[in-house]
Amino acid sequence: MFAQIRITNLGVIAEATLDLHPGLNVLTGETGAGKTLVVSGLGMLLGARGDAGLVRTGADRLTVEGIVELPEGHPAMVRAADAGADVTDDLVLVRSIAASGRGRAHVGGRTVPLGVLTDLSEHLVAVHGQADQWRLRRPEEHRTVLDAYGGAPVAQAQAEYESAFDEYRSARAELDDLRAQERDRAETLGLLEYQLAQIAEVDPQPGEDEELRVEDDRLGHATELLTAAGSAHAALSGDESGLDAPSVLDLLGAARHAVAPVLGNDADLAALDTRLGEIQALAADLAADLAGYTSSLETDPARLAWVQQRRADLGSVTARYGGSVEAVLAHARDAATKVAALQGADDRIAVLEGDLEHLRLAAGKAAAALSDLRADSAARLGAAVTAELTHLAMPKAVVVVQVTQSETTDDADGLPLPDGRTVTATKRGVDIVEILLAANPDTPPRSIIKAASGGELSRVMLAIEVALGAPADGVEGVPTFVFDEVDAGVGGAAALDVGARLAALAQHAQVIVVTHLAQVAAHADRHLIVHKETSGDITASGVRTLDEDERVAELARMMSGDDGATALKHARELLSSASRRNR
Repeated sequence: MFAQIRITNLGVIAEATLDLHPGLNVLTGETGAGKTLVVSGLGMLLGARGDAGLVRTGADRLTVEGIVELPEGHPAMVRAADAGADVTDDLVLVRSIAASGRGRAHVGGRTVPLGVLTDLSEHLVAVHGQADQWRLRRPEEHRTVLDAYGGAPVAQAQAEYESAFDEYRSARAELDDLRAQERDRAETLGLLEYQLAQIAEVDPQPGEDEELRVEDDRLGHATELLTAAGSAHAALSGDESGLDAPSVLDLLGAARHAVAPVLGNDADLAALDTRLGEIQALAADLAADLAGYTSSLETDPARLAWVQQRRADLGSVTARYGGSVEAVLAHARDAATKVAALQGADDRIAVLEGDLEHLRLAAGKAAAALSDLRADSAARLGAAVTAELTHLAMPKAVVVVQVTQSETTDDADGLPLPDGRTVTATKRGVDIVEILLAANPDTPPRSIIKAASGGELSRVMLAIEVALGAPADGVEGVPTFVFDEVDAGVGGAAALDVGARLAALAQHAQVIVVTHLAQVAAHADRHLIVHKETSGDITASGVRTLDEDERVAELARMMSGDDGATALKHARELLSSASRRNR
């Protein structure tokens, strides 16, 4: 429940603190005092859109703060903790909007996105205004009302149906996609297989292109290489005729022969002779290597032709698939993977075709189970609301919650039910839920949107809320209900009945009511008044809790516009009557 709401600088409200009762709280006041602003402030506290135009003139910002008492483990406490809020004690919510338009939200001392307040509101408050009877005015919400009444069993059946429905629709979508892509898949498969065949025909090997380039250069220049290497060898070791100029080895031998007789006379010269010997050995080794190189050179025109043709074949395939052998091999691996996947699509189609009918039947069975539970809940909800209406000056009215299905011949949109019908299915089930009203016994039930007047719609909505708010069959409703002039269009004895039923709802949940009817206000566990004061050019509104005498005076004002003796007497009688009704 909300233990306290504090409002600062909201419109005409300069500062107001609402200390709330866990039962029925009634908020009254003269027209223009700011009653509806209190509800607007609560709405902003719970994530409703804020308007900088609501900031009190001359103020920097408006602030709404709420203290909510909840048991440990309540869904709102869990959501707040997930957002990082401190939930060790009461849950503290704060919403502020600056005159510049910028807003902030805090939960449990932690700044949070506005969406967190919206999430919390789903677990904390159901707000209904005079023109906000959305549950009845929007046909698609009738199912939501019924499912809320059905409680845990319906919620479980809904979850099981959604799981089966999602599995079926997912398999069907995959099968439809595979079938639609069959032609493209065949074309793609043919192209990839052709590419793989071209690559396989050439059969490139890692690094082969570079090896062939080296061999091509060597074979193509074998004669020049042989001549050059032979000349270098002759320069080092001399040619076979021995008639040309001395070779390097001959000259090194002559140098060593020249210094040999005097080596013993100078260590430095001996060291130089050692170096000459090293050079001579290196030259000899190099000459031997040159001789080996010339021996290894081949002038093989056939091999050269093969190498050049092989390079041309590799160049043709690399030009198509990446520019290098490595790129071609990577393309081949990727293509092979895709081919395997495409070839497996036919197998996947066969599997899906085999599974699809089983999944469809399972979804239809789950839909039927959900429909049965909804039908049972519909009968109970209709009876409960009808019974409530007898207390709301509509004793002859009958409410019927109708659950039907729409048959279809389109298998794509339908599900088969165990009774043999194929009906249209959506994520929420196969049911069309509509709340019908027969205001009199001799009239057939019609859609409540068309059959009910404004006052009747208010009372039917209140009857539904009383039915939903009563704990039964595992139903756990929101802890707080807010009604902003829900009694519009109601008067006289019917207004007393509305007050009594609000009091009945307050037996199971906190109720906050903004009303202009004394007959409703008389049932309050706590009566708060929005009062307006003017000092010079400044007008400000506040909220205070009325004591017993003040309450009598306010009820008198609401009934007759004054607080004369007669009006006060009628007010006391009204309080006494309301007290007897609520026992």
